[in-house]
Amino acid sequence: MTQETKRPIPFVIKLSTGIVFFIAIFFLAMVFGAADTTVHETWLALTSPHDTSEKVTLLREIRLPRELAAIFVGAALAVSGAIMQGVTRNALADPGLLGLSAGANAALAATVAFFPSINYFGIMIACFIGAALGSILVIGIGAAKRGGFSPIRIVLAGAAVSTFLFAVAEGIGLTFKVSKDVNMWTSGGLIGTSWVQLQTIVPFIVVGILIAIAMSKQLTVLSLSEDVATSLGQKTGLIKGILFTVTILLAGASVALVGNLAFLGLMIPHMVRPIVGQDYRYSIPMSAIAGASFMLLADLIGRTINAPFETPIAAIIAVVGLPFFLIIVRRGGKALK
Repeated sequence: MTQETKRPIPFVIKLSTGIVFFIAIFFLAMVFGAADTTVHETWLALTSPHDTSEKVTLLREIRLPRELAAIFVGAALAVSGAIMQGVTRNALADPGLLGLSAGANAALAATVAFFPSINYFGIMIACFIGAALGSILVIGIGAAKRGGFSPIRIVLAGAAVSTFLFAVAEGIGLTFKVSKDVNMWTSGGLIGTSWVQLQTIVPFIVVGILIAIAMSKQLTVLSLSEDVATSLGQKTGLIKGILFTVTILLAGASVALVGNLAFLGLMIPHMVRPIVGQDYRYSIPMSAIAGASFMLLADLIGRTINAPFETPIAAIIAVVGLPFFLIIVRRGGKALK
């Protein structure tokens, strides 16, 4: 009897499994926390907008916006990380490591200091501009030396620029005495997320993810070889420009909502690829689901591990992300130039 060949699991089943896991984590994140709530109260908060009982109102007005923020930020950072890894063909690419998050943080600090009465939309636009400037600095420094664009050089430039920009943000906060306001975002927290913030930020994240999915086929070809992409008739400069804009949109919106969260955009695409493969038509949607699930899980752990006190979600992600980063460096070091 010949050995049966294993049939690959269809992507639809993998995606459906990921969505089921995501829904389960979402309900756990809604039920458990410092406040003692039940599954029934959670269900009422989600389905009965006219129920004004105390715990249902708490869930609807405090916990639900927070978890929705976790969902969209996790998806945004995971997708932006996948895009950056594909465009640069660099396994270490991540919005937090390549200057986008640091640039957005510095712009946020400057905006809070010089325009204290600015609305949330203005803060978000400032974060977009800061993310763009931060990434341009990193790419410019990384590609300036003789030998051109080098993945390991980009990472080193990203670390240097990010450190500088975080110092700028801290200096602005101390000089203008707005450190407390700035730290609301730079600590990487979801506390105090409101419906108004979600209404401002979420549309930009949704648009960015939809554009990324629409261009996933071009990204797949581009990630293999720029020469191959050019020979197939792709306008690589235009595609890179659009995808670069999408990463700025996603990273800037994320920083404006919850602050700097390093490593999430690095980890999730690497976790997803063994499941769905290298094709970005599959890895981007799965990265969005996995990123949202991971962010929900991190927030749940942060709220419950030392309740009623809260552990910063940035610390939870860093505990997992830093070893993950070192593992990727160790395994992929030979491929970096």
